[in-house]
Amino acid sequence: MLKKEVQELINKGEMLPLMEEFYTIQGEGAHTGTAAYFIRIGGCDVGCHWCDVKESWNADLHPPTKTDLIVENTAKYAKTVVITGGEPLMWSLDYITNQLQEKGIKTHIETSGAYNFSGVWDWFCLSPKKGKLPLDRNYKEADELKMIIHNKDDFKFAEEQAEKVGEKCSLFLQPEWSKKEKMTPLIVDYVMENPKWKISLQTHKYLNIP
Repeated sequence: MLKKEVQELINKGEMLPLMEEFYTIQGEGAHTGTAAYFIRIGGCDVGCHWCDVKESWNADLHPPTKTDLIVENTAKYAKTVVITGGEPLMWSLDYITNQLQEKGIKTHIETSGAYNFSGVWDWFCLSPKKGKLPLDRNYKEADELKMIIHNKDDFKFAEEQAEKVGEKCSLFLQPEWSKKEKMTPLIVDYVMENPKWKISLQTHKYLNIP
């Protein structure tokens, strides 16, 4: 397939730079402990220094894959899919989510919200980052706000972000993995003082699963 043809299919969302796909247990946030098929799309310029999937940042390292094939693989395993990255909203997600929903598969996303909204979602997890804030619409779409706590200043940032989402949005504070011993006790105290928040842990890492 010619490079121009591939780019046209990517622009339409009929191909995506797939980094990896796998069936596992959701380890974070509101759906912790539930089985889901994860689709990790390459490409991200948000640039979190503590990111644990930096290999996802360069989309050119991840081959454009036909979206129909990704959908077929998902349907073999799960009734819920989580599309993540990288930063998945760098790409048009209307096509893949429509195809998944036609097969009765619930669509979830995990995103920084820094790019234009696309896709049809049963659950929209917004995880804002200081370096590149979410666009306004993505705050409105959020079912879940997941704030990563790397240092004490992040509590203030979390509150600022919580003011921008809807009243029905679930609020989570999650310790950044490399700082979990230091930050988890602070998060526990903070949630007890501010019970609108809940604690999210990366339970998949404690369970030693993908």
